[in-house]
Amino acid sequence: MNVINHELFLYAIERYPWRNPLYARGRLIASSPFGSRADNTPSFSLVIDTDSDAFGCWNDAGAVDPEWARGSPVKIYAFLRNITLREAFEELTVANADERPTLRIRLNAPEPQAAIRKPIDMSPYIQREIPYLTNRGIAPVIQRLYRCGYDVAKNAVVMPWTSPIGTFLNAKWRSTYGKQFWYARGGAPVKSMIYGIDIAYRRNIKRAVIGEAEIDAMTASTAGTFGLAVGGSEFTEEKANLLRRSPIEELLIAGDNDAAGEKLRWEIEKKMRGYVRLYNVEIPNSAKDFNAAGIAATREACEAAKRIDAIRVRLCT
Repeated sequence: MNVINHELFLYAIERYPWRNPLYARGRLIASSPFGSRADNTPSFSLVIDTDSDAFGCWNDAGAVDPEWARGSPVKIYAFLRNITLREAFEELTVANADERPTLRIRLNAPEPQAAIRKPIDMSPYIQREIPYLTNRGIAPVIQRLYRCGYDVAKNAVVMPWTSPIGTFLNAKWRSTYGKQFWYARGGAPVKSMIYGIDIAYRRNIKRAVIGEAEIDAMTASTAGTFGLAVGGSEFTEEKANLLRRSPIEELLIAGDNDAAGEKLRWEIEKKMRGYVRLYNVEIPNSAKDFNAAGIAATREACEAAKRIDAIRVRLCT
């Protein structure tokens, strides 16, 4: 039996910037995290009573897509942490209930993944231009550079995550009518990858900016500085090693304008200091990220990046 780690779950809930939150009767009531609709009467409800058998379960009365009308703690945790269901399950659960006697809810694990993962097939989705991305300021040539696709049936942009040699190891579906996203079933953990890293290796790129989201990486590239994305606000040792082995010599750090973004900046600086020349990018205070700031402001921010360290404390080998 698998049980949920309620302390870890609640920590993720507390860190998320909910809109119109209200805590009452063991529930969090808030505007939906899955869309940008006004939601003046908050429609999202999440059970946070640790004594309830339904702890972590949620529903969204205003959901457009039935797939996002209700779900388990693993699903909402994966969304808030921007990770795969498998990664969320592994982080959030323990196998032996006796180890945590106060944890109650039983969970079914996602389907086990094979030891050797098959590459993700992107061929049904690849397009020369995706209007949703174009409307967000991303040039079609940049869309093709990152090999983006579109899933007509799901009304979602498909953004592939690859190995350094360009093998499709996972892909992120991003809804065009809300903030919902999901990853390919059976895909590799994104905690061990960096979005756009194959381009850096293939084109021998020396200067790049790294941020949180895939769309921000493509925004930076459209603005003239090659962009990479962590895929969230956690910079793991696996991600750091990918960058250390890459041809990149100058790394601009551009976390979102929030607490999670500041944490990401600190983690990248700590792990990459001494391997590359580091620069800090200040996103305008009026915007949360590159894409919200726009192409012109992103270009100016990257051009004005300030050097963090002037001396290499350790050399690459």
